[in-house]
Amino acid sequence: MYMNLLVTAGNARAYIDQVRCLTNIFTGRTGAAIALEAYERGHTVTLLTAHPETVRELIGKSWLKKARWRQRKYDTINDLHQEMEKQFLEGDYHAVVHSAAVSDYLAAGIFAPAPGTRFTEQSTWHADVGETATLVDRSAGKVKSDEAELWLRLVRAPKLVDMIRAEWGFRGILVKFKLEVGVGDDQLLEIAEKSRIHSQADLMVANTLEGASSWAYVGPVAGQYVRIIRQDLPAKLMDAVENLR
Repeated sequence: MYMNLLVTAGNARAYIDQVRCLTNIFTGRTGAAIALEAYERGHTVTLLTAHPETVRELIGKSWLKKARWRQRKYDTINDLHQEMEKQFLEGDYHAVVHSAAVSDYLAAGIFAPAPGTRFTEQSTWHADVGETATLVDRSAGKVKSDEAELWLRLVRAPKLVDMIRAEWGFRGILVKFKLEVGVGDDQLLEIAEKSRIHSQADLMVANTLEGASSWAYVGPVAGQYVRIIRQDLPAKLMDAVENLR
């Protein structure tokens, strides 16, 4: 049975000022490959991506039928938030593959120590006698580069994957992605399964930064996580999604 899928891919930016941002190293290639695999199987796909050029790199000069392929570009976390909310309000999706690497934090101001205030080797703030340790707001369209040091305040970004069920009421198949650094397989799978349950996802794709180019785990499939070589991930994941349908 053919499905209507929503796939998110790429890295969402969190701007510090109008020319600088926080982001990550991910290009959206995996999400684009999964979206194209679904399309090749006859499903209808909407791809939300920070890197639409990746699709062209994967398919070359081939073209995609507009009746079954839609693509939207996003830049910031807020862009992706709004686009996902719109898709859930207007679309009728059977499955969602949320592979976008959304930043965990947003910039909430950039500050410099006031005269007489300094940060000590004991990781505490210190002020001159009679003064109070103070930070001065240096936020601007383009933050000046004449300060000896700047301090960036970060606040938690909304967890979009957790909003899919709880706020947007999606009841179809949900696929979540989890990446860890410097952990072994057992710890990775323990973290991944707890994360999957927390977000009420049906499937989890889990890997480590060290192994990201070579393999990933997908699960639970028949009650367990299966290790898959990277180039087979789009096909194996779509097999798992179709089996749940």
